Amino acid sequence: MEKPVKKSGLTKVAEIKLTYRSRVKPSERPQVTSSIDSAEVLRQSWDTGKLEFVEQFKVLLLNRANRVLGIYELSTGGVAGTIADPKLIFAAAIKACASAIILCHNHPSGNTKPSAADLQLTKKIKQGGELLDMAVLDHIILTSETYYSLADEGLL
Repeated sequence: MEKPVKKSGLTKVAEIKLTYRSRVKPSERPQVTSSIDSAEVLRQSWDTGKLEFVEQFKVLLLNRANRVLGIYELSTGGVAGTIADPKLIFAAAIKACASAIILCHNHPSGNTKPSAADLQLTKKIKQGGELLDMAVLDHIILTSETYYSLADEGLL
C-alpha cells in the first residue's frame, strides 16, 4: 500500500517573471552623451509643479549605446529629502536589462550643492553597480534653473 503524499507549504511559492516592454523603437530613444543631455531628458520628464515643491529621486536607465530605456521614478519625499533605496534602484535597472544608470534628484531650494548624504549614497550605488557590471555614469542634482553633475565635478 502506497503512502499518501503529504503536501507541505514548501510547494506554494510565487513565480517571479522579469519582463521589459518598450513602445519606443531603439532608434527613437534619446541618446545621452553628456550631463547636459541627461539633465534635459530628466527635466522633460519632471512634473514642473513638483520641481520646486518636493524632493524626488529618479533613475535614468540606459542601454549599451547610452540610449534611454526608461526613467524610473523611485520616490517622492518632502521639502528637505526623499528616500533612495538601492535595492529598488537595481531592481528597476535589472528588470530593464540596463547597462548603465544615471541617478537624479531635485533640490526644491534651488541650491545645487550635494549634501554629504548625496555623496555617500552615490558612492554606495556606484559600488553596487560595479558588482553587477552596471556603470553609474552620473548623479544629477536638478533645480528649476540649472543642474549639478557629480561626474562633471569629479565626485563620482
